[in-house]
Amino acid sequence: MDPAPAHTARDAASSTLENEMIPDDDGAAEAAAGRGGAPGSSGDLAAAAARGEQLAASDAGEAGSEPAVPPPRRSRFDRSIVEGPLSPAVWKLAWPTIVNNLIGGLQGMVDHAMVGHYVGYQGNAAIGVSWQVFLVVIVFITSLFTGMSVLVARFAGADDQTLVNRTVYQAFLTALVISFGIMAPLGYVLTPALLDIVNAAPAVQAEAMPYLRIMFIFSWGLLLFFMLGGALRSAGDARTPLRLGVLVTVLNIVLNVILIRGLGPIPAFGTTGAALGTVIATGAIGVYAVVQLRRNVWVVGFPKGMSLRPDGSIIRALFRFGLPTGIQGIAMNVGGVLLLGFIGSLALSAQAQAAYTVAYTQIFSFITWTAVGLMGAAAAVAGQNLGARNPQRAADAVHVSARFAVGIAIFFGVLFLLLPGRLLAIFGMSDPVVVQLGTELLRFLSLSGVFIAVALTYTGGLQGTGDTRSPLYISIISQVVLPVGLCFVLDRTGTLEPWEIWLAILLGHITRCLLSVLKFRQGKWAHIEVRV
Repeated sequence: MDPAPAHTARDAASSTLENEMIPDDDGAAEAAAGRGGAPGSSGDLAAAAARGEQLAASDAGEAGSEPAVPPPRRSRFDRSIVEGPLSPAVWKLAWPTIVNNLIGGLQGMVDHAMVGHYVGYQGNAAIGVSWQVFLVVIVFITSLFTGMSVLVARFAGADDQTLVNRTVYQAFLTALVISFGIMAPLGYVLTPALLDIVNAAPAVQAEAMPYLRIMFIFSWGLLLFFMLGGALRSAGDARTPLRLGVLVTVLNIVLNVILIRGLGPIPAFGTTGAALGTVIATGAIGVYAVVQLRRNVWVVGFPKGMSLRPDGSIIRALFRFGLPTGIQGIAMNVGGVLLLGFIGSLALSAQAQAAYTVAYTQIFSFITWTAVGLMGAAAAVAGQNLGARNPQRAADAVHVSARFAVGIAIFFGVLFLLLPGRLLAIFGMSDPVVVQLGTELLRFLSLSGVFIAVALTYTGGLQGTGDTRSPLYISIISQVVLPVGLCFVLDRTGTLEPWEIWLAILLGHITRCLLSVLKFRQGKWAHIEVRV
């Protein structure tokens, strides 16, 4: 039930998880030819020393001069992630992602603020329920990017450029097939039924229908944006996704100003204009990203000469590591949809949905955007250090990330308590009932933010090292069974009140935090292997 950002993609303990990725024989031969063995192994060092001695003896015998020692190969990856001070390494990956999430979040805020002013709170509710439904579907596809990130971090930690590029390309192919072949046609047809599931009021459903269909049909740009950001961060480059995120946000804001309210001969599209602005902006950056990947100018790329055919072994590995995350995301968002159903059953359903949409999925996102950035940093640093055979440094990276997350969550929590009315007013929330419900919810979220921030960083540590199943089990318990079950019992035994739903959200976040920390401290993730 985390409010996964739209620019985000973003869990009881399980038994020991051991996963292996064994590519086909051709891939193994190619990898072996490119590396000559496991990077950094004693065999590598011994072989290099032997070759150096032979070269020295030959040169000394023939010319009597000093041997020419070839310069070491320069890695394209940032090796400070696996060497040197740890806190700067974590923060180096975290801060661009946090800033990217905060800036990227402006597009959601602009959507809500402009729609709230020009359409009304029904438009805000429409965007909120549309994204809740859309994320149920999109998280399954972005789970491939979690599997991709696990593999990329391991291979980058082992300094294997060939396998990094092959992994990213296979994720790219798979995402396009699913986007065009499944999401677009099925999403368009099933949109009415999906909106019925969340009990959207008729006025809200009228605004949400075209918005959701546009998002489904043109989802490929958003998926490419998510994929590229995950690949670059896992490989150690968080600044390029920041630059691209700024471009997407600026373009999206400009388009929203034009399309939501209208400008000159361009009519006002209202809520639909917010969807058009998002898909045009992400589509443009997606095309640009593919060109740059083909030019091989970033730390990951599709260089000329690499095979462009599908690789079944890598695609299976993407699903093996990523599928549990996809099921986790679907379960969490189904839990969110069910909660929306309970909110829709309240006496003041439209006002409660608007308060939930703005307070939880927008204002609370200041905490989740930050925590998701630190979650990604924890996953990348932990995964790379495990690839470099340093599990203790991997564990320390997750603890450092959690401390950063707690401090930031406390800061925003204080703002939720002190300035709830002003925060809600940013989104055009002036209806007295909506403001009262939103203020009440923000009080609960001021405490809930600390727990979800810690939970997300430890989830990143588990997922980044390859344990993607434990967060799945934890999320089903804490984000679905507990809060939805509590609301169901309260609804059947009396009149369900909004504050009881807010309490269920808080209890779910507390449970997720405790289970995630306990599972990570067991240390079984350190024994998960990715073999090539």
